[in-house]
Amino acid sequence: MKTNTLSGLTIRRAKERGFADHGWLKATHTFSFADYYDPAHMHYRTLRVMNEDRVAPGMGFGTHPHRDMEIVTYIISGQLQHKDSMGNGRVIKPGDLQYMSAGTGVMHSEFNPSPSEPVHLYQIWILPDERNATPRYAEKALANAEPGRWHLAASKAGRDGSMAIRQDADLYLGKLVSGGSLTHTVRKGRGAWLQVAEGSVTLNGETLQEGDGASLDAAEDTELKLTANKDATLLLFDLK
Repeated sequence: MKTNTLSGLTIRRAKERGFADHGWLKATHTFSFADYYDPAHMHYRTLRVMNEDRVAPGMGFGTHPHRDMEIVTYIISGQLQHKDSMGNGRVIKPGDLQYMSAGTGVMHSEFNPSPSEPVHLYQIWILPDERNATPRYAEKALANAEPGRWHLAASKAGRDGSMAIRQDADLYLGKLVSGGSLTHTVRKGRGAWLQVAEGSVTLNGETLQEGDGASLDAAEDTELKLTANKDATLLLFDLK
């Protein structure tokens, strides 16, 4: 990652991420994951995994376990069928955010039910602040989220109708039309990670394209200023 001392941002370009082509799955890793290992890119604060996945029609991840991890999935396009040992069986669609707290242990599978359309998604893992907790599940539909404002999808206390997660981490989704703008203040001592899921934006003077990420560690209250170069969808993490 490259740090711009003028903007205070550390940039993780899409083309610099790890990549694995499994045929049925094309996976891009912001942080070390599976066979991709880079000690310089292990995590950012409590944000452990940021995988951009494309799953072929009729394919998916067979039943497998997770433990002590906060897992969020965001669907960009296509559909993903989820089943787990808590009894949940759902098809999540574009704009949906799905949350699973693995806690003491969960088995689940994820499958692309379409015979013709791939599914494009982000799989995100956040380290929990509590171990051996009771597993839980939630969803939030933001396909019709109003552009030009942040929509709180997840937070520690589940405030403002967001999904309650086991970590002091706020996850926002933002949509911008071309030329639109957003701001967010990162409080002193906290950090922010912005992931461009779709489109292109300028963030504090830095141009970010689809798949790019940027972090900022706030030595004092610091404002993030975003302007869309074209229609964009953004994931913003405000982290302890």
